[in-house]
Amino acid sequence: MIHSLFVINNSGDVFMEKHWKSVIHKSICDYFFEAQNKASCPEDVPPVIPTPHHYLINIYRNNLYFVAVTTTEVPPLFVVEFLHRICDTFEDYFSECTESQLKEHYVIVYELLDEMLDNGFPLAVESNVLKELIKPPNFLRTITDTVTGKSTSVSATLPTGQLSNIPWRRTGVKYTNNEAYFDVIEEIDAIIDKSGSTVIAEIQGYIDCLIKLSGMPDLTLSFINPRLLDDVSFHPCVRFKRWESERILSFVPPDGHFRLMSYHIGTQNIVAIPIYLRHNISFRDGNSGRFDVTIGPKQTLGKTIENVTLEVPFPKSVLNVTLSTSQGKYTFDPVTKLMTWDVGKIDASKLPNIKGNISLQTGAAIPESNPVCTVTFTISQLAVSGIKVNRLDMYGEGDQKKYKPFKGVKYLTRAGKFQIRT
Repeated sequence: MIHSLFVINNSGDVFMEKHWKSVIHKSICDYFFEAQNKASCPEDVPPVIPTPHHYLINIYRNNLYFVAVTTTEVPPLFVVEFLHRICDTFEDYFSECTESQLKEHYVIVYELLDEMLDNGFPLAVESNVLKELIKPPNFLRTITDTVTGKSTSVSATLPTGQLSNIPWRRTGVKYTNNEAYFDVIEEIDAIIDKSGSTVIAEIQGYIDCLIKLSGMPDLTLSFINPRLLDDVSFHPCVRFKRWESERILSFVPPDGHFRLMSYHIGTQNIVAIPIYLRHNISFRDGNSGRFDVTIGPKQTLGKTIENVTLEVPFPKSVLNVTLSTSQGKYTFDPVTKLMTWDVGKIDASKLPNIKGNISLQTGAAIPESNPVCTVTFTISQLAVSGIKVNRLDMYGEGDQKKYKPFKGVKYLTRAGKFQIRT
């Protein structure tokens, strides 16, 4: 399946490589660098790059490229999902998956990769199972390992969950406070044209969980409007037949953090756009231009829009911008020509506005088109698709009156790739 893995930073350095079978020289990455040079931005590198004898399957996360090498044809999405699972595991262990963190914990990184893949095939990918095999780093263990010269992070016994028919959950879990938290997170990908009409709008949704329940609980999660969920993918713990027949999520959860399901709501559904832009961007003769943008909320949602930022990539002929804001601060990078306006929270009674002059190079041609604005935002306690959790029931433990867990659901909507043409 997966022969080797190379981790590459933005500078083009292969700072880490792992081989599960025979060693493949890192010169194979030359095919990747060739494709990278043709791409306009890091995200545009083709995820699958064929070579004469191999396939390179890659993802880009946290300014790092994870490039898997396969020698035979494999389902690419299978490899992509596994690479994302590797990143998620590193983030769970080291709080962030960055070059500095991976270099600082080289030993644990290689131990994790050894456990996650066996002879090229995925083996243990659940965080709570891996933590029984390989203990997360802490200050005391780091000192002990440095003094003794030995690694104390690897457990001498197999995880107890591996011996059961529920391999994603360890046995004998006990908590003083039993809690179950569910985060319904939705990202809006949209393109809005000059007149404010929606060209395309889609929603990528996730349900992330933090489960701290004793014993072996059997949970069912139901929704008020489950028919909204069409294109779905589940954690292996979900009983798919129950979902198909009743539209209810029935599962024995892993311990700790995990993603229960993800879903996609496409353009065939009406997606509510929570924000709008009034814009007037013009370039005139005389090496100058005018910039005037106002951001406002759509009143239909009734929630406060927070953490709003606006990014405008100006043409290369722009020397500088002199702007004034009614709210927040802006920065302009004269090298990349990117203007970033940190708006903050939108108050419907006083809409944020930014306006001023644009300075162009002397003798430069007037730009043929206006820049495309990118907006980011978050809306708390709102799932823009309208999906809502109805109830969570627990069986197995709850039937025996052992304990009643505390249950919480949080909703969050945020911008994905949200672009407005001006």
